[in-house]
Amino acid sequence: MSRNKQFNESHLTVWDLAPRLLALAPKVPAMIKKIKKVVKLRGEDDLSLGTFLENNAEKHPNGRALVYEDESYTHKELNEQVNRLAQYFISRGVHKGDRVIVLMENRPYLIFLIGAIAKIGAVASLINPNLRANALIHSIKVSASGLAVIGEERLGVFEEVRPAIDPRGDLVSFFVRDDNRLSVPKSYVDLTEAVHGAGTGNPPTTADIQLKDPFAYVFTSGTTGLPKAAVLTHVRWVSGGLGFGAVLHMKPTDTMYTTLPLSHSNSLTIGWAAASAYGGTLALRRKFSAGSFWDDTRKYQATVFNYVGELCRYLINRPPDPDDRRNPVKKIVGNGLRPDIWKDFKRRFRISQVCEFYGASETMLSFVNVFNLDNTFGIPLQKSAIVQYDPDTEAPVRDQGGRLRRVRKGEAGLLLGEISARAPYVGYTDEKATEGKVLRDVFETGDAWFNTGDLIKDIGFGHGQFVDRLGDTFRWKGENVSTVEVEEAVNRFHQVLASSVFGVQIPGTDGRAGMAVIMSDAGARDFDFPGLAALVQQALPSYAAPRFIRLRGNLETTTTLKITKTDLKKDGWDVDRVQDPLFVLLPGESEYTPLTLEIHRKIRAGEFRF
Repeated sequence: MSRNKQFNESHLTVWDLAPRLLALAPKVPAMIKKIKKVVKLRGEDDLSLGTFLENNAEKHPNGRALVYEDESYTHKELNEQVNRLAQYFISRGVHKGDRVIVLMENRPYLIFLIGAIAKIGAVASLINPNLRANALIHSIKVSASGLAVIGEERLGVFEEVRPAIDPRGDLVSFFVRDDNRLSVPKSYVDLTEAVHGAGTGNPPTTADIQLKDPFAYVFTSGTTGLPKAAVLTHVRWVSGGLGFGAVLHMKPTDTMYTTLPLSHSNSLTIGWAAASAYGGTLALRRKFSAGSFWDDTRKYQATVFNYVGELCRYLINRPPDPDDRRNPVKKIVGNGLRPDIWKDFKRRFRISQVCEFYGASETMLSFVNVFNLDNTFGIPLQKSAIVQYDPDTEAPVRDQGGRLRRVRKGEAGLLLGEISARAPYVGYTDEKATEGKVLRDVFETGDAWFNTGDLIKDIGFGHGQFVDRLGDTFRWKGENVSTVEVEEAVNRFHQVLASSVFGVQIPGTDGRAGMAVIMSDAGARDFDFPGLAALVQQALPSYAAPRFIRLRGNLETTTTLKITKTDLKKDGWDVDRVQDPLFVLLPGESEYTPLTLEIHRKIRAGEFRF
């Protein structure tokens, strides 16, 4: 098989699917029964995040609901903590539809706050706790709120930007203690003390909440620009909990371990929701730690954890340990687990089920790996389409009649999700940004589709496989290059801990050449560049092999461990901007050469024919 074919081909056969269907068939009735049982608790219009907490407090009062470090809360205790905050906020005049800024790292009080605000029918604007400066100012201003709840651990960061967001001092600010190192600022209300004495009964407001109502804003990662606030509705939390909990066969005895920030929908509407929907436990950690991860799963007896692909890569990049397989985890749920480590990860850590999914915070469009197949995010739960696109303009291709064209099976294309009454598009708080993601008159006059911006491949039997983000795919030598597939190849090299790939311009050439920024413990003298060159030239077609390499000791990431590319792209291969070692694969060469000032000058002068 040619390298080009290896690089592009991936498909399912009936022999892949048949055994999974047979294995799953006996479990389908139980999955359906689980969903129906929970839905029957109340009329569907009355379901919300709050009703799940209240039902668990009634049905499983002494069951373990939440664990964090040495803290533990039963379902009854969790609901009472939530109610105490809800009653207090109601007494302070918080009403349905109000927005409350929340800036706090993962800990139980954040769960209490989200639950309390949701029970009132207000909206928690969950600010990414890693944001600073302009990105933080932007996110808070987008929230347009007169109330803010600030954790002690983020007080300093918030105070740095407060003059820009609250010049007149009108923002009512609440302070939540953490390790009690700081005294409560004079302009803040000590929320930890203020709620003492508040009632613990279920607030009447919960009954007025409908599935379509929003309960939170979460912010896009901002890997290539300022974050946008996506709206999460109660139906997202309810459907995420019921659906993923059913696919994972969740029970009250299951514990979901999450290290992802609750300001991210993966942790919020899947991790916590799936555990809560079936009376299980959420085991929470403040921040991800590869070194402590498996010890935590044993400590909390976690049977499932939720992930992003980068988390799994950090875990598998650690040196093998005799205890790797001695952990209680049987199933995992998340997105972004890449094919190059998928099977090895399952084998090394004895994982029996990978519930990979695809979804976007802004829309109900989702795919779920219901059949536990390898290397796929599963089947669509809403109507979707994969259409042709132009990589140069990054726009979908329309025919002479103005309609979009679907790709053939096995081809990669732009994923769209139909917008309808059954599949509403909530979008962002910014109306312009919301409309900017909508494509109209796609297949017929008057229809509307959500543009995911993701390139997807139909690998057969309705299953999809992630290829790349539209903006991350570039064209070189007349071919489309997927940064994700190049990263997978580069990451297989034994000295590479992680990598970030993108396209860079070379004077006198068309398109963009590949550049890989590599994180490694090895310095430039110890790094095996000949070995890396041999690997990428064997694993990738010639047009996809990175032309430039930048070696770094670390890579900046978002809270969900995604590598930020904005500054890396700006730096490119400019020796005046980059202090790290740079290397280049020159035309006709088979090994990487240090990018000296003289070689840099010659490339810019067009003396090499790339």
